[in-house]
Amino acid sequence: MAPRSIWNGTLAIGDVTVPVKLFSAVQQQRIQFREVRLDDGCRIVHRRFGSESGEEVPSDRIRQAYEISPGHQVMFEEDEVANALAPKDKTLTVEHFVQLAQVDPIYFDKPYFLGAQAGGEHAYRVLATGLEKTGTAAIGRFAMRGRERLVAVAPRQGALGLFTMRYADELIPARSLELPAIGAAPAEREVKMAQQLIDTLAADWEPEQFGDRYREAVMSVIERKAAGADVKVPEAPAPKPTADLMGALRESIERSGARKRPRKRTTAPAGPAKKTVGSRSGGKSD
Repeated sequence: MAPRSIWNGTLAIGDVTVPVKLFSAVQQQRIQFREVRLDDGCRIVHRRFGSESGEEVPSDRIRQAYEISPGHQVMFEEDEVANALAPKDKTLTVEHFVQLAQVDPIYFDKPYFLGAQAGGEHAYRVLATGLEKTGTAAIGRFAMRGRERLVAVAPRQGALGLFTMRYADELIPARSLELPAIGAAPAEREVKMAQQLIDTLAADWEPEQFGDRYREAVMSVIERKAAGADVKVPEAPAPKPTADLMGALRESIERSGARKRPRKRTTAPAGPAKKTVGSRSGGKSD
């Protein structure tokens, strides 16, 4: 079944408007567990109770509140919070065009695909091609699911990708963390060996190589338990600090060099959205 769009609206760039629709670009592959009672496997249901009365509270009697000070809170109806800033119309307004390579990947949050609505196909292709040829991303804002989102629109897999973005004040600066000081510069021979180790493990980025080993391991445990087998959890060995750095680097280079595969030549530049614009492709819906 084809994925369904989760938002329909207009992409506005000055006086240029493109009718578009939004698709999720990911689908969760999490293994879902449920809570049950140990004695008989009866499913556990979570309910909401008043902290003072102990009585169950129905969902239509629950509201959002913000504590201003101890014992003093402000209560809100749902629409009062949802409409605090979000615009009424369904318009994704572009404010700037920036070089995609300038955007630190830490700002990107969740990926989506933008598709064209009927009548907007030509303008969609023109915009996608223009962004591709200039290596730029369109930075804008739009309202979805009750709040305003900062987003980047950039070419992705022959279509337009949309990435929700984190705000600058949401990111924790490295200088505020307890990180080890760099101190004195390392010896030149240590740096050269580190570079050699990096080179022996260098490869083209092929995401298909990296499956979800945790999910596979959990499914294996589930299958063994379902078959009546006992499941024993092995103890993980405690890691030890490297005492002989040069020796460890040398051994790592020798091991990785023995299994190094020839690199493929790649022409795709770095970034989350650098593919040649061609045919359109869709994504998975939420």
